[in-house]
Amino acid sequence: MSAGAAGSGERVVWIHRVGAVVVALVIAAFGVLGFVGGLAFFDTQGAPVLGLSTNGALSTVSIVTAVVLVAAAIRGGRLASTVMIVVGTLFLVSAFVNLWLIGTSANVLAFRLPNVFFSIAAGLVLLFTGAYGRLSAKLPSDNPYKQERRPDDPQDHGDAAEAPQDSHRQPRPSSRAEADADAAMAQAERALAQGAASDEQRRRLAAIDHLRTHEERRAGWMRGTTSA
Repeated sequence: MSAGAAGSGERVVWIHRVGAVVVALVIAAFGVLGFVGGLAFFDTQGAPVLGLSTNGALSTVSIVTAVVLVAAAIRGGRLASTVMIVVGTLFLVSAFVNLWLIGTSANVLAFRLPNVFFSIAAGLVLLFTGAYGRLSAKLPSDNPYKQERRPDDPQDHGDAAEAPQDSHRQPRPSSRAEADADAAMAQAERALAQGAASDEQRRRLAAIDHLRTHEERRAGWMRGTTSA
């Protein structure tokens, strides 16, 4: 199997996982150092840690968020992307809410302007990384989210200009062998999307990647090998 054949689908999963872990490590370090400092839990003044302000509450939130991101990175696939988008959105909301609370008694997370800037930056990183390779109307055929979409998925309309009308619809199998091939292909595509495909599944998906219609892909799968 060539490196480029399965590269796109694996790259999407890899970027989601690495992005989640990188952000998790930063905020985990921030949270741990806050605990080490023995800060009061709801001290609105906070104390400086890594150039930011923190207290016991913010350190706790940071650790919990880091654990969630690492768990999502380990799981991979659609869950990792969804968690990153949700957490990224919460970072952005937190930035603007806490900006409004700075200097008040309600500033229970001890935010200062550097915290606001960090929350915006971290939120944007998580949003763009989580959305990478997913939130687009036109995706390559080996993209894991492309493979998960149903034929009537409205996000798939971007392919209409490239393919004949209705060419994306999956025809019904005419035999038990064709039905088994469809099931095996779907299982392999799901495994690839989750980063858990076997070498054999990767090889066979790569072999039929250049084929356009479902009939061609099914026939190629049933042959076991397809000329590039």
